[in-house]
Amino acid sequence: MLRKSFLSTLAALALAATAPLALANNDKPLEWVVGYAAGGGSDVVARTIAEAMGTSLGRNLIINNKPGAGTNIAAEYVARSKDFGNLIFSADFATLAANPFLFSKLSYNAEKDFQPVGLLVRFPMFLVVSTKVPVSNYKEFVAWAQTQSEGVNWASAGPGSPHHLVGELFREQSGLKLTHVPYRGAAPAIQDVIGGQVPAMWVDSATVAPFLNAGKVKALGVASPQRVATQPEVPTLHEQGLKGFEGYAWQGLVVPTGTPPEVVAQLSKALQSALNATAVKARLQALGVEPLPGTPAQMATFAKAEREKWGRVIKQVGVKLD
Repeated sequence: MLRKSFLSTLAALALAATAPLALANNDKPLEWVVGYAAGGGSDVVARTIAEAMGTSLGRNLIINNKPGAGTNIAAEYVARSKDFGNLIFSADFATLAANPFLFSKLSYNAEKDFQPVGLLVRFPMFLVVSTKVPVSNYKEFVAWAQTQSEGVNWASAGPGSPHHLVGELFREQSGLKLTHVPYRGAAPAIQDVIGGQVPAMWVDSATVAPFLNAGKVKALGVASPQRVATQPEVPTLHEQGLKGFEGYAWQGLVVPTGTPPEVVAQLSKALQSALNATAVKARLQALGVEPLPGTPAQMATFAKAEREKWGRVIKQVGVKLD
């Protein structure tokens, strides 16, 4: 019995020696990969949450921005990493829901290469129009659009973006004659809506907030089940008659598959603590985004449902990015 116990102890020590670095180890910073450039909304969200998570974990976090190819560059980097316990990634709408259908070939598998830690935030989508368009709500927009013999042009942040796909779902469910006008980003698109070159667009809450507050565009509705706290005067499309219509840009935190369960559990606990912190919630609200606290299992269920929903829309529209 003593010999057996001694051998078991040796085996346990050998396993510990080859195990990934524990989160409590402060010798190496925890790397948070973001698939967008520094200074953008996704980067600011990560930095806001990272500070609180680092305090909870007792560890430094560094942000590693790897922009390009709709998060595919960052996703491949994380999927191929074996630095378990030291790497986390802001996987989003594009990474986990849209890209598997927008690209013929991906260097990662959205379902198999990542383990969920928990959702981060969502950006509700607003239907906005130029101040030159003579409508103030969804029903008036429908009536006006039906009088336009050539239909109505609407702008998005680009093909395959959540702005575009939410707009395509809206076109399908509203039954209106709408023509997509893609731009290279939400910023130039909304400038043309302000100028009246394009009458309408779908735009995320973070981008649209300053323009709504300045009265440069009109919001007709928001594609969320409840009104947005920062724009409480804007009714949901659901309450205006477009029942069940929802669409968001969203982000979640993942780790490369193979990360030990105890590490995922520690990260999830720290993430929930950060998202529930008063200062973090206030900062996120100021950015126009909504925190989404929840478990890894809840994120997995959510991502699967989003992949099915938007995969159907992408196939129907026939959009491809390669």
